[in-house]
Parts: sequence; structure tokens; C-alpha cells
Amino acid sequence: MATPEIHPEAAKTPALSRAFVGVKIAPQIARELADMARVLEGSAVKCVAQANIHLTLVPPWNESSLSAAAETLRRAVVDFAPLALEFMRLDYGPEPKRPRLLWAKCAASDELARLRAALLDAFRSSEDRPFRPHVTLARLRGNGAAIARRHPLAEDLALSQEIVSVELFQSPPPGATGYRVVASAPLAARGLSLSTPDTVIFSEAPRSARNARRHDLSTLPEGERDQQENVRRAVKLR
Repeated sequence: MATPEIHPEAAKTPALSRAFVGVKIAPQIARELADMARVLEGSAVKCVAQANIHLTLVPPWNESSLSAAAETLRRAVVDFAPLALEFMRLDYGPEPKRPRLLWAKCAASDELARLRAALLDAFRSSEDRPFRPHVTLARLRGNGAAIARRHPLAEDLALSQEIVSVELFQSPPPGATGYRVVASAPLAARGLSLSTPDTVIFSEAPRSARNARRHDLSTLPEGERDQQENVRRAVKLR
């Protein structure tokens, strides 16, 4: 039976922690998305650091036992197999006329919706709003509409990654920055997988010169480039 990996730092956390459950975005995709948002730097905007880019599945709550929360997470996902997370569009939201965020919208697949529902039930969390999976890249301050007009960044995306684990995050205490992964629970019902959590699968032809760079493996480190080549060869054989 798979066991969630609990980071040693979890033992140093205060009696009450602000925790949430989500998916850590693969490093190459996080880097790509962070680069898209970087044009907003210098405006009344707070960009999300590359290392902190994630998809939230259970909203934050106050937790007194991170080890108990990690066990709850393991039990909730044990019957789930890995699934695809598709990034569909870069856009401002949630309200187009009064945007507060720059985000990457994700496909609300049935599998992802079922995983989220199981997690919400396990952690006894309720969410009345429709499920709109997204990855926040920047938070707009002041006049969001003016920022969006000055920086028209909306475009379709052609990125996806395989979700093979779900993470328990701890929010930083006041005055600190950065989320911390304190436990990671694998999706245990694993079948044949062509990729790893850090693998990016390019599902469509590039839509712009910037997108074209995503397909240029020569810019990747040698180990990551070999991994990408292996995935592409495997896909061609399917």
C-alpha cells in the first residue's frame, strides 16, 4: 500500500497550520507559465514564484495535525490512477470586466472532477462555486481591467502533464513566503504510464513563436532532453 511521503520539516510546524491540497505543477510547465506572466512585473501585480505554481483541489483550512492530514490524503486517493492535466488557455479572471488574476485555465475532465470531489469529501470541505480548475500566475492590484488592457496576454495553450501524485501543502506563516509540500500521496492505482510528473507532453502544434520554443528540446538539460525524446518515441509507437 502506498504511503504518503512526509517531509521531515513537518515536525517543526506550529501547533496550527494553514494547509491545503493540490497538485504541484511540473517544473518545465511552471517555468513556461511563469515566463508568460513575467511581462506584468513592474505593474501593480504580484507574480507567483515558479516554485509556488500549483493547482488547488481542496481550499485552505486550519490543521492541527499534518501527519493525520497526510493519512487522510493517502486514503482519499488510493483508488485513483494517474490522469492528465491539460492547460487550455492563458487569460485574466475570474471576471473579465474586473479581473483580479492572471491564470492558466485547465480542462475540467471527469477524472479530475471525481478526484476533487473525493478529496473535498475526505477533508469535509464544501465548495459551492462551479469547478473551474486553474493555475494562478499573478494577482492584480488596483485597476485590473487597466492592467489587462495594457498587457493583452490571452492566448490558447497546448500543454499537459500527467498527475501521478497529490500534495498536502502548508501555507507560509505571516511575514514569510512560499508554500511547502509536507506530504505527497501517489495515485496508487497505476497503470501503464508514458511520462513522469516532470514530463511535459505537447499535444498540439505551436500557436505562436513563443509556443514554438516549447518544442525545441535543444534548450533543455541533457537528462530532461533524453526523457522528452523517450516520451515522444513512445507516443509515436502507440
